[in-house]
Amino acid sequence: MRDEISDVLGRIDVAALVDMAILFAAIYWALLLIRGTTAMSVLRGVGVLLIGAFALSRLFDLVAINWILSNAVTGLLIAMVVIFQPEIRRALEQLGRTGLRSPLRAHQRRDVLDIVVRGTSQLTRQRRGALIVLERETGLQDVIDTGIPVDATLSAEMLLSVFLSSSPLHDGAVLVQGDRIVAAGCTLPLSEATLPPEYGLRHRAAIGLTERTDAVVVVVSEERGVMALSAGGRITPPLDEGRMSRQLRRLFGVPADEDLEPLSAGAPQGPGRRGS
Repeated sequence: MRDEISDVLGRIDVAALVDMAILFAAIYWALLLIRGTTAMSVLRGVGVLLIGAFALSRLFDLVAINWILSNAVTGLLIAMVVIFQPEIRRALEQLGRTGLRSPLRAHQRRDVLDIVVRGTSQLTRQRRGALIVLERETGLQDVIDTGIPVDATLSAEMLLSVFLSSSPLHDGAVLVQGDRIVAAGCTLPLSEATLPPEYGLRHRAAIGLTERTDAVVVVVSEERGVMALSAGGRITPPLDEGRMSRQLRRLFGVPADEDLEPLSAGAPQGPGRRGS
């Protein structure tokens, strides 16, 4: 036994260590990707089924089960691709991101987020249901194509007008790129995750989009008069205005107010202020 262990250790070289490190990193990344999703439950179920079938076949020498397990590798791989198609798509989409942030500067992103928070708070107080999609690195042209082009400057008043109950666009989502509303009345993909009964179609749509992209979606519940935030396939409990602002700033990498650089270096100062 000791000789076998020594023989195995003797075969481990730098290439083998790199090979194992890449394999473990890929497995770890895949597990992080599906953590907290229904795919994790499916993976556990498949694992229990295969381990149980393998143990029983070895214990009782089940010839048919042994043959199926030894010849089903290709079929299992194809089945995994079908079962985990959304997760595989999300992984490839993450790999394909450019890594570039919004061209807006920090103070501009802050202003956009403040407008969204202000508009969302008013919608919440008036109990108007709303879905506001904030694009990040992943392009959302396929979502934009499901709605009506708007191409308007983002403002709280604009959000309020879109989500009027008499507006033909109020049932869909507004999509924001940078500091502009590019489309309204957009249709979002629905999540298949199990959600608490108080969450409706708007919450399911918000989670569905954030499961597939890195977008951030603000949700206002018409029935409960509360607002929430969805990102990364998850959704927050109801948030107040302050917590919504802090969460959005964190997700968009906006620093604290005192860390923001001035609007323009060397800008002329207003009357009554001393120059430097």
